Amino acid sequence: MINFRYHVVSLTAVFLALAIGLVVGTAALNGPVADSLKENVNALRKDNQQMRQAVQSMEKELELEEDFAAQIAEVVLPGTLTGKRVVVVGLPTGRDHTEGVLKMLQLAGAQVTGRIDLQDKFINPDNNNLLELAVTAARPTSAPTAGLPGNGHGVETSTALLASVLLDRAAGATPVTEADRRAVLAAYINANYLTTEKPVTAPAEAVVLVSGQPYVDKDSAKKDESVLKVAEQFDQAGTLVVGGNGSAGGNLVAAVRSDPVLVQTISTVDNANTVQGQLVTALALVQQVTEKKAGQYGVGDNAASLLPRLPQ
Repeated sequence: MINFRYHVVSLTAVFLALAIGLVVGTAALNGPVADSLKENVNALRKDNQQMRQAVQSMEKELELEEDFAAQIAEVVLPGTLTGKRVVVVGLPTGRDHTEGVLKMLQLAGAQVTGRIDLQDKFINPDNNNLLELAVTAARPTSAPTAGLPGNGHGVETSTALLASVLLDRAAGATPVTEADRRAVLAAYINANYLTTEKPVTAPAEAVVLVSGQPYVDKDSAKKDESVLKVAEQFDQAGTLVVGGNGSAGGNLVAAVRSDPVLVQTISTVDNANTVQGQLVTALALVQQVTEKKAGQYGVGDNAASLLPRLPQ
């Protein structure tokens, strides 16, 4: 009969054999496995270093391209907009690059009659009725409100009123007095609908509207619609160039380019957030005021070319 001591000895032998196998196996594999892991780590380290160097190289190239655009602007822009009166209107989404666009226009010799920055409150659909009331509150005597849009859209009506005091009136129409211009702007400034970073000094013949990416909050569709209505009203009142950032996702540049009517009269630039795009924005305005021709420029798939034909 097999007794308890036999079982103990047998189990001990089994565990001892397993232990010896693990030790021997580990010793046999430790060298090759460790070497292989070490090689993989070294390879990954080299790949990471190469990628870091590639990123640094691209950043340097981008800086050089920006520098090149800034320097070439000093060659091609001066004098191209001399005597042309331009008002710059910045949308909330374009605030970061409005100043860059403004500087290019000044380099071209444009008379910048003012810089208006529309605030989020102006675009917010919750303020639709309040913007309708703001039109009535301004009550300019030399810019009557009877001819303004009556569609019940506050942004549309208010933009039409602002356009009527910021831009030249149609031939034969009574010019807006300086007092009325100041009164209308003051009404919107006091209500925090806009700010004037550069005070308006005279009416303009053209507008550069600086925009950015589309809205992404719960009211994004209505806000993007409001931005488009701003562009439509300025387009009806005078020459318009949109300096934007991107051309997809429903932003202003994309909306204009997808509209068969607006694309005929509004020029767009989809990379005005860069020095190159700011240069092209000025060139697009040169084309508009000299050739009365709209164009779609930038790096987006729906752009016609990088830039318009350079002035002769």
